Amino acid sequence: MAELARNRLRFMPYVSRFYSNALTEEPSRPESKRGGMGGDEVDPTQAPALEVKRSVFVGSMALAGAGASTSVALGQQPVLGQVHAPLEPEDDPAIVVERPQLKLPDAMVDAYAASPAAANAQTPSVVVIMHVWGVDTSIRDCVRRLAKAGYAAIAPDLYARFGAPSGDGATDFTIFRPYAQRLERAQYAGDIHAAAGWLTTKFPHTKVGIMGFCMGGRIVLLQTIDNADLFAAACPFYGPLKDVEPARVKVPVCGSYGARDTGIPADEVRAFFSELTVPHELKIYDNAGHAFFDDQRASYVAAAAEDAWRRTLAFFTAHLQGS
Repeated sequence: MAELARNRLRFMPYVSRFYSNALTEEPSRPESKRGGMGGDEVDPTQAPALEVKRSVFVGSMALAGAGASTSVALGQQPVLGQVHAPLEPEDDPAIVVERPQLKLPDAMVDAYAASPAAANAQTPSVVVIMHVWGVDTSIRDCVRRLAKAGYAAIAPDLYARFGAPSGDGATDFTIFRPYAQRLERAQYAGDIHAAAGWLTTKFPHTKVGIMGFCMGGRIVLLQTIDNADLFAAACPFYGPLKDVEPARVKVPVCGSYGARDTGIPADEVRAFFSELTVPHELKIYDNAGHAFFDDQRASYVAAAAEDAWRRTLAFFTAHLQGS
């Protein structure tokens, strides 16, 4: 598989210039004594009701146009909703893949990054926040799809200090729950600072957005408060709303949620977005539950995933491109 061709990848350490700010500015209302994720924030099985839940969905490769790989030949489209080959392979000559290391005071944080081969100083960029499975196959594919769509992107491994196993192909989220519960708000805010700093160093005139999934969706919302000065747009996918105060959100938000998500009631999502004072848009997909974008697992819902991807790219275009 092309993704295993490690000899093509460049390892680039990055020393964070932002980490100290994240630690000295103590976030208000800590999430818990340790600031970790609760069970409801890390459970990716909050799925559709049983009568509509399906084990496999076949996604159209249109994927709303931009961001889908043209390297997948017609007639060889992968079956989505289960483990499959990447939608955007690493060996696509239109993108460049890197595995930078972000130097923090207490750790070297691994990350996965990709950018357009023709990227320049103005190329818009996105920090991608992982779900409970870590920076797994689906997160890496998302990073590459963003690069294919014209964005530089990086996904920091927020589990880097903990020795978590690979999430590739994993289906038992309880293995990863202990690592998610060790996450501390100030610490991952520093890691995200460093990831954004890597992008702005490499692309000096970039505008940076942030997106994330499941627990990463909640982290995205918290970054619109804790790291609001870094980001011009935020796109949470089914991010739990616990301890996120809508009045404190300072970054435009595009939310994508599932009406059948049993852990994040749609009415609560609507109420949260109605209280935002920043530009925002929200879509709740009637036929989708939690983790509907994860095309490597059975929670995937093609129609919702494709539309949410299209809306996300449109939102980033509106807020990250141009002066």
